[in-house]
Amino acid sequence: MEKKDRDYSNDEITVHWRPDKCVHATICYAKLRSVFDPGRRPWIRLDKGTTEEIIDIVNQCPTDALTYTRLKEPQKEEEKKNEEPKKELENNEVKEPATKIQIMKDGPALISGDFVLKDIHGLKISTANNIALCRCGKSSTQCNIIG
Repeated sequence: MEKKDRDYSNDEITVHWRPDKCVHATICYAKLRSVFDPGRRPWIRLDKGTTEEIIDIVNQCPTDALTYTRLKEPQKEEEKKNEEPKKELENNEVKEPATKIQIMKDGPALISGDFVLKDIHGLKISTANNIALCRCGKSSTQCNIIG
């Protein structure tokens, strides 16, 4: 765990915040400001939302800057709610999407899944599971994160 990393717990879950992975996509505080509010300290207050609401938002974090660990076993209904969309094949097998790309409004392109990133010469840069690529190219501290 890095020095800046933080963990926030209640009786059911621990939310892990890894600021070095954050690209400030704003999903957490735009959708659940009662829990995630960067203007206050601590900025994450798990007592201000339900566990289901918090998990839903954490699952939407595009770079895994926010993750969670369950402290109690979930109920069957909750497990079904948190499953990723699956693609059905002709022979009724179920396959997870290999790679997902999400374009953030006024922000980076977020790529997650099974992929290889190559440079202009075809050389492998990374085989990370999550990456944020700056789309504007104008900032001195671009939002590129490989993690």
